[in-house]
Amino acid sequence: MSGKFSLFVLWEFGIALVKKLLKQNTRNFCLLFAIAMGLTLVISACSPNNNPGTVQTSNSNSTSSQTNNNTVIRIGYQKSATILYSLKAKGDLEKAVHATGGSVTWTEFPAGPPMLEALNVGSIDFGYTGEAPPIFAQAADTPLVYVACEPSLPKAEAIIVHQDSPIKTLADLKGKRVAFAKGSNVNYLVVKSLEKAGLKYTDIKPTFLTPADAREAFEGKNVDAWGIWDPYLAAGEQATKARILTNATGLAPNRGYYLAAKSFVEKNPEAVKTILAEVNKVSSWAKNNPAGVAKLLSPVLGIDESVLETAEKRHDYGAIPLTEEIIKDQQEIADTFYKIKLLPKQINVKDIVWQSNK
Repeated sequence: MSGKFSLFVLWEFGIALVKKLLKQNTRNFCLLFAIAMGLTLVISACSPNNNPGTVQTSNSNSTSSQTNNNTVIRIGYQKSATILYSLKAKGDLEKAVHATGGSVTWTEFPAGPPMLEALNVGSIDFGYTGEAPPIFAQAADTPLVYVACEPSLPKAEAIIVHQDSPIKTLADLKGKRVAFAKGSNVNYLVVKSLEKAGLKYTDIKPTFLTPADAREAFEGKNVDAWGIWDPYLAAGEQATKARILTNATGLAPNRGYYLAAKSFVEKNPEAVKTILAEVNKVSSWAKNNPAGVAKLLSPVLGIDESVLETAEKRHDYGAIPLTEEIIKDQQEIADTFYKIKLLPKQINVKDIVWQSNK
């Protein structure tokens, strides 16, 4: 059996299992989460470059965090994660790290969960995800640390309905089919929106779909509402003239988090500070150049510049420390996921927040 055929069989088996689990009880979600992450790594390990995701490196002379006393920083990124992608494209971090004798490698991932699984097994040192992946990773005992976060972005996620929908208020969602990604930031938004309307999570018909599948279902009117984040939110608004029922203002923080392997932070605290300093520099550029960011991302995301510019104008950037208030917000999300049986055990977010002043 050829290598390519073996990978195809493995992938098809994994997809079949995922589909089967999705049809079952929500208690299977954490197993599904682990399978998805593990499948990504297994398939990637069988590929010629032997790295998870699509690997693009600025220096590929090492796969360990230290070589000849020079730090090698291995960063995981997603194309849709504006700042890390912009940082990679501009090359400023490489310049800063090279000045101290170190180097940087970049590994692309399709989503946050497989990125954090790569961090768990020691394939990367640093990455960026939304609110949900680190919560599930901590529950799975992944040795990671929160090192910084972005400002709250409540306008960058929303629940939308069709332009001619009879749904006018959150209370009107009762009994309706609502599409969103299970265990995601918008899953939390849906729960908090229902609470505001005096409804329970069980009062709606959740339809768990990826952004691409959810958009297809929404455009075909196979679901009544869609919980989604930018830039997919902006794309959906433009393509379907959808109406925003609510965004996250007053309901959910919607933050992104910068995360690192605990061992890397302990051995290389100055390297972490260098990364965050460069993140803040490129953040200043992005804040003042939504059109420039849109132009940079459009070719790689396949989304029109006008759509991306709309999304960028709702965005804010920066690597800021986790305050007690921010930790409390993240803890509430974790507690909510545990309450609705998406999380297998309760966690204490504060236990894995980096104390950079120590």
